[in-house]
Parts: sequence; C-alpha cells; structure tokens
Amino acid sequence: MSFGQGGPYGPGGSQPPQPSTPDWAALADQSAARNRRRKLLFIGGGALATAAVAAIVATAVVSSGHKDSGGGDSAGGLPTPQDLPSESATPEPTFSDVAPPAPPKPLDIISSARRDKAPLSAGSLFPDKRAAKDDRSYTKAASASTTSCSAATQGALGPVLVNNGCRKLLRATFTRDGVAVTVGVAVFDGKAAAEKAKDGYKPNIASLSGGGVTFCRRTACQSSANAIGRYAYFTISGYTSGKAVTSSDTATLQAGRDVADYTFRRILARGSAQASAEAAPAASATN
Repeated sequence: MSFGQGGPYGPGGSQPPQPSTPDWAALADQSAARNRRRKLLFIGGGALATAAVAAIVATAVVSSGHKDSGGGDSAGGLPTPQDLPSESATPEPTFSDVAPPAPPKPLDIISSARRDKAPLSAGSLFPDKRAAKDDRSYTKAASASTTSCSAATQGALGPVLVNNGCRKLLRATFTRDGVAVTVGVAVFDGKAAAEKAKDGYKPNIASLSGGGVTFCRRTACQSSANAIGRYAYFTISGYTSGKAVTSSDTATLQAGRDVADYTFRRILARGSAQASAEAAPAASATN
C-alpha cells in the first residue's frame, strides 16, 4: 500500500498526536477557587461550632436559672425588690420605757398605820406555841390584848404610852427553866410616836400571868425597851419562884433578849407579808 507524498503524516493527511501544553492560568484559577472554598468551609464550620457552644451554655444558664436541684427557685429566680415583703410577718416585741415600781419595803409598811392594815391581835402577832432563838426554846404561857394601854403597865410607863398616842397594847408571856418573860407591844399611828415612847421609857410593863405562871410581883426583875416601825416593845423578865433578879443575873437577861428578838422578827414578818401582797398585783401588771 502506498500512502502518497509525504507519507501518512504529510500535508493533507492525518496528523500524528501532538503533546498538549498545560493551561497554567486555568489551573491557577482552579487552585485559587478550591482554596477559597476550603477557607469558607473552615470559617463556616468554626462559626457553627461557636454558635453550638453558645447555645449549649445559654441553655444551661437558662435552665439553672429556673429550678435548682431541690425543685426551688435558684438565685436567678429571686423576686425583684418590689416583690419582697416590706416587713416581717411576725411582729417584733416592744418594751415599755416606764420602769416598774420598786417593790414595797416591809419597814415602810409597818411604819405607818395608813399602810399597815392587816388584822392585828395578840393571837396573830404571837401565833406560835414556842418562841425559839438559837438552841433555846420558850413556851408560850399566856397572851392578851387591850386598847387601854395604861391598864397593862405599872409605874410611870402608862402615861408615856398614852401621851404618845398608844392605840393598843398586846402582851404575851414565855417561860423556860424557871424563868419567865412578858413582852408588851404598844401600837402607835407612826414611827415617830413609837420612837418617842421608847426613848421616854420608864418602868414598867406589867407581867402577864397565866398557865400557872406568876412572876415579877413586888420583886426585882429585868426590863428592856425597843422599837421598830410604829411599834414600841418592852420586856420584863424574872423567876417564877419569886426570887429577886440581881444586876449580875445572866439567865433573866438572856431570856429577855431572846423574847425581844423573837418579837422583833414577828413584827418584821408582818411587814414582809403585807409587802408581798402589795407587790403581787404590780408584778402581774408588768407581765
């Protein structure tokens, strides 16, 4: 077979394949386009990731702001200031600016007839069967009361009591080991009169016989005088045998002091009882 002039690759015939030259500009454009797409994908993915994290955090914040683990409102759910109560539901205690009155003093009560109003008799003033002092005990033998103060005295004591306004004279006799003591309590309207009667004392209170006891009749005896509040009280002590008392005698002196001390405590107890009765209503009013 012949192929004509120039052979199969000559002019006018089929050309053999030629090696192609790359289009460098197109390749560069394609590479740049791919780079831009990757960058956009990266930026877009980062933005989506950031948005997803933000959404999760926001959801957590909102959720924690509604309920705590115990089911109650958390700090984010506290009421606004205008919703808070303006005052406590429980009323606060109040205190008075007025000080409570001072409790009454027993001595003040027994110093004035206006306040010393409790019933008064020989039985109420000397209610005990015995008068005791330390380890010594005296048995009550008799008691009596009179509004004629001078009638229960001897010597110059009667006028002293009457002149100072004595209202009543109460007496009681106590005995121990052959020694007897009569105490006489003269009652006045106020403390000043009782003090004057004590200071003006002159013998003697009359001994009170009774219960088989007779003493200090036409014989020497011990005597004393004292006062508390509106009461002046006097003692006379001697032997039930009629023996005279000497200045050095200690038995009658001790007995007179013991019974006088018992009388003092009985008068003061009268004031204490009335002071307690006065204080009770005042204490109830302040509570």
